[in-house]
Amino acid sequence: MQHETDTTQERHDAEAKRKVINRLRRAHGQLAAVINAVEQDAHCRDVVHQLSAVSKALDRAGFLVVSSALKECLNNPEADGAPDQDELEKLFLTLA
Repeated sequence: MQHETDTTQERHDAEAKRKVINRLRRAHGQLAAVINAVEQDAHCRDVVHQLSAVSKALDRAGFLVVSSALKECLNNPEADGAPDQDELEKLFLTLA
């Protein structure tokens, strides 16, 4: 039964990692668009709009990372290296 739990956890970890990477890649593309807009002397409205998109994408990636850590703590609180409640709270507040 432990093997099934390990396999399920590994799938969840891989899915969480995939989601974080996708968000970061999206932010990367949006940041490239901001750089290009500044280089091309785009209207400030367009630059600010793109910056907002980058910021939101990074925030969402950060929240996914913290969410994954919370799930890990709930599912395996005694694991080596698992963050404690105080550390998770600090991570969460760093994003806020």
